[in-house]
Amino acid sequence: MEAVLPIEIEMRSLRVALEQHVSKAEWVQSRYDRLNYHAQAYQRKMTHAFRKRVRPRKFQRGDLVLKVLRGLINDPKGKFRPSWSGPYVIRDLTREGAAWLTDLDGNQFIEPSMWIT
Repeated sequence: MEAVLPIEIEMRSLRVALEQHVSKAEWVQSRYDRLNYHAQAYQRKMTHAFRKRVRPRKFQRGDLVLKVLRGLINDPKGKFRPSWSGPYVIRDLTREGAAWLTDLDGNQFIEPSMWIT
């Protein structure tokens, strides 16, 4: 008879599983299921942490918005470049959440914008 640490029984090591006549395939499957459960719990926790900080906004035609500037990483202005442009007026909205914008002078953009606040 071999000495077994209490932590090995709790964590269900392969050595303990083999002594209890559990096949390697069953042990691997149970280990995989446990790890998958923990990964899903982590994903739920991260999703909740992200969503509690996001405020959903409903945009309508005629609202004034700012457009996020997503530029090149090697911008010569670096961190001092502006992050936003605008204000713009929402001309039309798509079902997916994109907005057709118009500046205050009436100039219209060629494509819809997804990055507005």
